[in-house]
Amino acid sequence: MKKLKYALYTGCTAKESTPELLKSTLSIANKLGIELILLDEASCCGASHLQDFDDMLSLVLNARNICYAEKLGLTMVTICNTCQLNTSLAKDRLDNDPELKAKVNEKLKEVGLEYKGTSEVKHFLYALQDDYGYDKIASQVTKPMTNINIASFYGCHNIRPSHLQNKTNNGENPYKPVSLDNLVTALGGNAIDYESKNKCCGFHVELQNPQTANRLSGTIMTDAIDHDANMIVTPCPLCHLRMDVQQHNISKEIGREVNIPILHLPQMIGIALGINSKELGLQHNVTQTGLN
Repeated sequence: MKKLKYALYTGCTAKESTPELLKSTLSIANKLGIELILLDEASCCGASHLQDFDDMLSLVLNARNICYAEKLGLTMVTICNTCQLNTSLAKDRLDNDPELKAKVNEKLKEVGLEYKGTSEVKHFLYALQDDYGYDKIASQVTKPMTNINIASFYGCHNIRPSHLQNKTNNGENPYKPVSLDNLVTALGGNAIDYESKNKCCGFHVELQNPQTANRLSGTIMTDAIDHDANMIVTPCPLCHLRMDVQQHNISKEIGREVNIPILHLPQMIGIALGINSKELGLQHNVTQTGLN
């Protein structure tokens, strides 16, 4: 099998608020023999907020980010659901509107760039599933997640809107997603089925209405706990922040204690591959897993 090589768009969160996500992503990529080239020149995607104030600026920023992957001739992989949504949405609009693309390229010309639309934008989860293969990952597991009940939490932006995301997530059903569950199984864990796996964590309303955000997160976490989950895994750092950092406030809001470890996607894979806990940044998780 030819060595896989991608342009890694980290976004903001994986470098700042959740550095353990970037650390564990690079660690498992190295273990699996996947080459990731960091797009250090790239900037914020707008986090689903910028476009509400300046749509053109949002398009230019995301097109600029994609340009750096195009210059390398590589697929851009993301490790944040919101980055995936904003970047792929910008790409879809530009690829289907020549006039808009021309306007964006007028601005990009000022910094010596041109958006061409030649690079695919794909979340790392689906690169692992579709390009690398779960069977190959399973063959390298040295510490299977045996007897561990794991609740996969997909979040919103990786699976919706389906007409957009289905272009790069192998047609994942937004009502019954299976990619994360299949990965849990490949790692030897017990994939827990529960209704809230594809709901919203509330991150994007946290500043405006923290009570609503806590209720949304609480619904997900109590649903997973009530289905005997020992931990939750998510491919999104924003979902991770909401559910890992805010457990005290969530408990107060819903009137029930929630205490469950929240793993980043690459942390779960890294544990099963036998990678050292410090290399995976597990010490940075607020709610500890007890695994190393």
